[in-house]
Amino acid sequence: MNVEFAERIKRLPPYLFAEIEKQIKDKKAAGVDLISLSIGDPDLPPPQVVIDVLREEATNLKNHNYSFSQGEPDFRAAVTEWYKKRFGVDVAADQVVALLGSKEGIANIARAFVNAGDKVLCPDPAYPVYANGSTILCDGTPVAMPLLEKNGFKPDFETLETEGVKMMYLNYPNNPTAATIDKAFLKEAVDFAHDNNIILCYDNAYSEITYDGYCAPSILEIDGAMDCAIEFNSLSKTFNVTGDRIGFAVGNKQLIAGLAKVKSQIDSGPPVYTQKVAVKALSTYQSVESPEFLQKTNQILRERRDLLVDTLQGIGFPCEKPKATFYVWVNCKGDSMKFASKLLDVGVAVTPGIGFGKCGEGYARMTFTQPKERIAEACERIRGLFK
Repeated sequence: MNVEFAERIKRLPPYLFAEIEKQIKDKKAAGVDLISLSIGDPDLPPPQVVIDVLREEATNLKNHNYSFSQGEPDFRAAVTEWYKKRFGVDVAADQVVALLGSKEGIANIARAFVNAGDKVLCPDPAYPVYANGSTILCDGTPVAMPLLEKNGFKPDFETLETEGVKMMYLNYPNNPTAATIDKAFLKEAVDFAHDNNIILCYDNAYSEITYDGYCAPSILEIDGAMDCAIEFNSLSKTFNVTGDRIGFAVGNKQLIAGLAKVKSQIDSGPPVYTQKVAVKALSTYQSVESPEFLQKTNQILRERRDLLVDTLQGIGFPCEKPKATFYVWVNCKGDSMKFASKLLDVGVAVTPGIGFGKCGEGYARMTFTQPKERIAEACERIRGLFK
């Protein structure tokens, strides 16, 4: 039987990480002690309250039935309460939809609104799901929106062509650059989207992983955002539950309704018990201030960040101490694939910037989701390689 991929699959760009993955597999098979600074997966455990509630809710047999496709009523209510406490934003339950992690919603929003040939503004460098899992797999046309260091890794709206553009993705705190923004920038983004009749999809998954007094805003805090925007967030990074796949989208009622309609055709929502856990987790917020466990988590991450950045700067690789996320965007001074391969030779895995788009070339993304002693060991290996 001769089976061919659909044309939309054929349009997906080559998987540039394939060669690095092969090298990683070969190194592990050879018994190399590999330190991964490549994957954005928290190594710290979920807070005890999450573990306790998960144990309780998972043993309740009623929680193993189908969920509502838009999410359980108590989950959506918890999200509305969280938005009020965390961002001072009032949203109704019908402006919330439960997600199997924010990535799923980011991809499915395009199914609801992007027609074949519609253009979608996608950051470059960026999380590949915007251009690939969302735009291309919906027969849309991704249009690169350069994020350049000279602009603080923010798009220059004045230079963007808007003819035929249906949707735009933005993500701050940013993956992979770790760039942050303020409300003034978000106001520019909302005005740009509103003036050009563009759906604004805002990925805010790293809003709670912040340092040095920075507090990440929501796009929904901006006047006019409810007319054109939908925001995606997740419990994955905030509560260290990346594998539990629980997130939410909030925003414009029509955009939420479109996303919910798509989801009603392809999934039955996150497990009920997972949503019950999320309700308890979100209730740990009493105000805009992070709960105690998250403050402790961010302190640990900040110490790791400082160790990694200080060492890289000392070796001669330019990079900034990020105010959010657990990524460091490193100027590797050349071909990012070669840089990543060179580090693999000493047992350190990083992500080449070219994998995030053409504008990512010349950079590498490093994570600090490893214990300090492992980061210190990785730093020594890097120092030995480039001394």
